[in-house]
Amino acid sequence: MAGNDWINSYLEAILDAGGAAGEISAAAGGGGGGEGPAGEKRDKSSLMLRERGRFSPARYFVEEVISGFDETDLYKTWVRTSAMRSPQERNTRLENMSWRIWNLARKKKQIEGEEASRLSKRRLEREKARQYAAADLSEDLSEGEKGENNNDPSIHDEITRTRMPRIGSTDAIEAWASQQKEKKMYIVLISIHGLIRGENMELGRDSDTGGQVKYVVELARALGSTPGVYRVDLLTRQIPAPDVDWSYGEPTEMLSPISSDNFGHEVGESSGAYIVRIPFGPRDKYIPKEHLWPHIQEFVDGALVHIMQMSKVLGEQVGSGQPVWPVVIHGHYADAGDSAALLSGALNVPMVFTGHSLGRDKLEQILKQGRQTRDEINATYKIMRRIEAEELCLDASEIIITSTRQEIEQQWGLYDGFDLTMARKLRARIKRGVSCFGRYMPRMIAIPPGMEFSHIAPHDVDLDGEEGNEDGSASPDPPIWADIMRFFSNPRKPMILALARPDPKKNITTLVKAFGEHRELRNLANLTLIMGNRDVIDEMSSTNAAVLTSVLKLIDKYDLYGQVAYPKHHKQSEVPDIYRLAARTKAAAYGLPMVATRNGGPVDIHRVLDNGILVDPHNQNEIAEALYKLVSDKHLWAQCRQNGLKNIHQFSWPEHCKNYLSRVGTLKPRHPRWQKSNVATEISEADSPEDSLRDVHDISLNLKLSLDSEKSGSKEGNSNTVRRNLEDAVQKLSGGVSASRKEGPSENGRWPSLRRRKHIIVVAVDSVQDADFVQVIKNIFEASSNGRLSGSVGFVLSTSRAISEIHALLIYGGIEASDFDAFICNSGSDLCYPSSSSEDMLSSAELPFMIDLDYHSQIEYRWGGEGLRKTLIRWAAEKNNESGQNVIVEDEECSSTYCISFKVTNTEAAPPVKEIRRTMRIQALRCHVLYSHDGSKLNVIPVLASRSQALRYLYVRWGVELSNMTVVVGESGDTDYEGLLGGVHKTIILKGSFNAVPNQVHSARSYSLEDVVSFEKPGIASVEGHGPDNLKSALQRFGILKD
Repeated sequence: MAGNDWINSYLEAILDAGGAAGEISAAAGGGGGGEGPAGEKRDKSSLMLRERGRFSPARYFVEEVISGFDETDLYKTWVRTSAMRSPQERNTRLENMSWRIWNLARKKKQIEGEEASRLSKRRLEREKARQYAAADLSEDLSEGEKGENNNDPSIHDEITRTRMPRIGSTDAIEAWASQQKEKKMYIVLISIHGLIRGENMELGRDSDTGGQVKYVVELARALGSTPGVYRVDLLTRQIPAPDVDWSYGEPTEMLSPISSDNFGHEVGESSGAYIVRIPFGPRDKYIPKEHLWPHIQEFVDGALVHIMQMSKVLGEQVGSGQPVWPVVIHGHYADAGDSAALLSGALNVPMVFTGHSLGRDKLEQILKQGRQTRDEINATYKIMRRIEAEELCLDASEIIITSTRQEIEQQWGLYDGFDLTMARKLRARIKRGVSCFGRYMPRMIAIPPGMEFSHIAPHDVDLDGEEGNEDGSASPDPPIWADIMRFFSNPRKPMILALARPDPKKNITTLVKAFGEHRELRNLANLTLIMGNRDVIDEMSSTNAAVLTSVLKLIDKYDLYGQVAYPKHHKQSEVPDIYRLAARTKAAAYGLPMVATRNGGPVDIHRVLDNGILVDPHNQNEIAEALYKLVSDKHLWAQCRQNGLKNIHQFSWPEHCKNYLSRVGTLKPRHPRWQKSNVATEISEADSPEDSLRDVHDISLNLKLSLDSEKSGSKEGNSNTVRRNLEDAVQKLSGGVSASRKEGPSENGRWPSLRRRKHIIVVAVDSVQDADFVQVIKNIFEASSNGRLSGSVGFVLSTSRAISEIHALLIYGGIEASDFDAFICNSGSDLCYPSSSSEDMLSSAELPFMIDLDYHSQIEYRWGGEGLRKTLIRWAAEKNNESGQNVIVEDEECSSTYCISFKVTNTEAAPPVKEIRRTMRIQALRCHVLYSHDGSKLNVIPVLASRSQALRYLYVRWGVELSNMTVVVGESGDTDYEGLLGGVHKTIILKGSFNAVPNQVHSARSYSLEDVVSFEKPGIASVEGHGPDNLKSALQRFGILKD
């Protein structure tokens, strides 16, 4: 009962309200009269409420007792209760309803307590981790050390950025545009949820099709019309579903360029801005964004194919035959950000992210309401999956673009991966050339959204508010005007305009209350509500329908008929006409003053425009007074209008694009290293006699290869030592190989045969013992023996083991290394190829494998190196079991340059991956953490490295089609298991008792496996056991083998 005494008096007041139905004397607790101290208190509370005058239990119930809860359901309950005629039945139902409210209040207190405890624990963890990071960064370095650290790979790759001044005039825009004309940039934008098309956008149709859709389409169109930008692709989901318009199923849609004198559209065969729709997810239905998460990897694979093809096409047009890689991949919202991070890693190009709406902020707001627990919120919104995607965006992004400073300071500050103070320290150290000890922080930049002014012509409206064309004749009114004006009894009154979808967070109901309760404001002005598009309210989503129903009830409650317009339909192209109508009523020429929230984006907008009044969005009296002040004070109104018109150019699309490109232009290109060579790497036909020679050419000139040298210690400078050893190996290998191979094809060049394979079988079974693992490999070889002999089927081994462990396992099983085309080892941090030639052996002690160093250049982005290793060792030293022994110890033998390995001595006491990842992120260390070998080993690798990403590298580097790959996995696996299931490749899951039982390292994930992988996709097959016959049957089902 603690903390809930307040509810008793409220409930007793409702039960004892009396009125026409007679006195109700039942107590909230179900007892009789109010005897004793409690009864005296009850009577006193009820009397105090009655003395206030006309006490309405319904209104008191809805607006006061459970403020902060959803009004719609509770009000329906009250209506049903008050409709009962029998006083006794009414009393019983009131009692039951009162207990329901009490339970809600108790639940709210419980949620608040649990959340406060969780936040306190999280705050302590963050403070401790920040202290460690601050201690590292406070170490003083000598001048000599500073010079040495300038070449340390753990230092930021970022170059010093200079701020470009804001464009303040048309002449400045034209001058900047003339400097960009020689550039031929290719930009990729991603926004995958909602309904996206270039014309007649269905904004407000659902919660996924709102302002973000309009923003990304206009951004793509504006960038495509900007000098220096050759092509812009806006990637989204293809939806050939019967419940949406056919246009959303079109693969490509060209966006019309912006008609502006300041923009010079690049003319070329493939130039301009396009919406490119990638097929992924269910083909026959349109699904909300919360259900898209399991299909993200499928989108990434489809988008990767498109970008690779387009880069080649653009290279032929404007790149002198070399691929034109995207200068940036820009994700919008968490789902697209997750996709952009994977694409950025696969292509090794910079990533930019815009959140639009952030998961942690949404989670905090819902928890404050007290209606839902964290688990309930996650079940509804998949909020933990969304938050993890946003954390990954912080790990992978070079730049985070926001609309306001408030978003940077208050919303992004909630995340483990961002701290404003540390970001400033790291930036200062970079400028001084001082090591950041492997720490990285994305650059936060606030760029206000652009606006489309092409449809706005202020000179068309004279100061008397009358419109006309140049010859003085009246122009016909737009149809939407009549749809709005028919609501008003006095259409000549000034108009207050609100344009938002019917969503609770848009606060439309508070605006209607403010308007309805301010009589002077109602007498002076009309209210127009443009709340999306609707046909039948009952067919809308429950949330939108509830808001719209509340608005209609409020209109009836305050008798606002003839004063409020709420048309059912409007087109996106009619929005300027709606603003013109509002402007016409006050001769504003579109310079409408605003009343907006003092939180978030409007603060920065108001700082520039100074064109209105900022208010508390939850204070309806303050809203009403601000509106009344602007409508009644002509001088203030005119001043706000003049200020807005004077500075609005700062929010134009040319200004936005200039700021955007000036930031993107500072990013250091990270294109694939082998593309720097002028040697062509065209993929030939499988049977081409020149293919082997071309592959040898690639070996000697394009791909730096070495043998897997032994790890040379993990002391200070180890990273540089290993790199030097590898480079020495490359020089020795190149000198000995090129002369012998120029004469003709050689079996030594067997590894590029990946390019000639029709199908690739990837063995990635983690959940079995070594003996079973070897038997699985042999059974797969036997099942695909025909394809193996003909050379049409190749094999890749994908595992968390080090290459030395793989070599020992192959010897144990009597399997030749040359039976495989490639080895993905150390959980995806190393990629090797077999080499059986003695000429390739630098010494007899070395292993018969060649390491792909270009793959290392692909994954080394934001790798913390020695700084990360030291932090991990310090962290591991603090993880002890009950007896004081270390739970996690470093495994130097299995570590490599891009993989820090640890042994787990007690799997039950091992911390979950999410805890390790959070600890590293708080210290600005970016990495991919995973458990392997049934939780007995821990690998820490680069943040964008993984076994699934290594498969995408094989496509990018060698043209191995992802759709021609089949990945064989067990029922469970390492904690990166989920990444091997999704995508366009086929998957065979081996079931049986030989699989290890998953332990707590798998169950302690932040979100369920179903939030990452869709097991209903047609490319997944399950096989009982791992016998050759069952495997062969599965391979035949996928068309890899013929019947």
